[in-house]
Amino acid sequence: MSEGTSWTERVFGGLRKTSERLGENLAGIVSKTRLDEAQLDDIEDALILSDLGPRVAARIRERLAEERFERGADEQAIKEAVAEEIAKILRPVAKPIDIVAFPRPQVILVIGVNGSGKTTTIAKLAHYFQELDYGVMLAAGDTFRAAAIGQLKVWAERVGVPIITGPEGGDPASIVFDAVKAATDQGIDALIVDTAGRLQNKRELMDELAKIRRVLGRLNPEAPHDVVLVLDATNGQNALQQIEIFKEVAGVTGLIMTKLDGTARGGVLVAAAEQYGLPIHAIGVGERLDDLRPFDPDLVARVIAGVA
Repeated sequence: MSEGTSWTERVFGGLRKTSERLGENLAGIVSKTRLDEAQLDDIEDALILSDLGPRVAARIRERLAEERFERGADEQAIKEAVAEEIAKILRPVAKPIDIVAFPRPQVILVIGVNGSGKTTTIAKLAHYFQELDYGVMLAAGDTFRAAAIGQLKVWAERVGVPIITGPEGGDPASIVFDAVKAATDQGIDALIVDTAGRLQNKRELMDELAKIRRVLGRLNPEAPHDVVLVLDATNGQNALQQIEIFKEVAGVTGLIMTKLDGTARGGVLVAAAEQYGLPIHAIGVGERLDDLRPFDPDLVARVIAGVA
């Protein structure tokens, strides 16, 4: 980090794109105790364009229509009000992954389309757990692509954690079975399993995940303890469609949003929270191992609204 650069400036560059867009639309709205319909229309449009989606935009518009701005409806006051409404949506879903399984290991299935940052997120998650003094193991359950197995091996070596792999085209359920056995024998706390990310054939993927669940259930009726969907923030509203599909296919229990370090519109986090209410565990804000950050709803809301 360069001297004089704040932590929020470095890690929330993508989210600031959203706040800049809001700022442009709010700049001319000043000096009124209540907002008129035209001003509310401008704000609603800005929120939709920032990927917060029509449901969230309508909710915030309704709230702002009721607001009385004591010192006049200047840009800063409006942004503060928007930030608070966003935070109200995000606070209930801000939940880290806690390692609480007994008996160990806690099995975390990680899913997501190819290119979402799934493999690097697994490595960052392993590093995060290591920093909390948990023993971690990886399992290369995405056997459909040789590249996926190779990439996960490289990350496992870099992070310094054991990994269970099999041949390309092998049975993912068998690999998961071997991984759970090994993790149990070695006293591992968290077993993170990479899974296939292809949605071209939902039935095939659903069958594969169902088989993994059956195998896990024979070893530990509580497993998998978490099914985490990795989403690419640069996909904007398309990320919501992925949530819909993977909820049906895999029974998603929580989300991690990646690639919030560039031109991504972080507003889709708010849309996802409003529409699905799934826990948001963390956000990825860069390529370094420590660039997976616990999800802070108040900070994210203020950054999106341009007041952080």
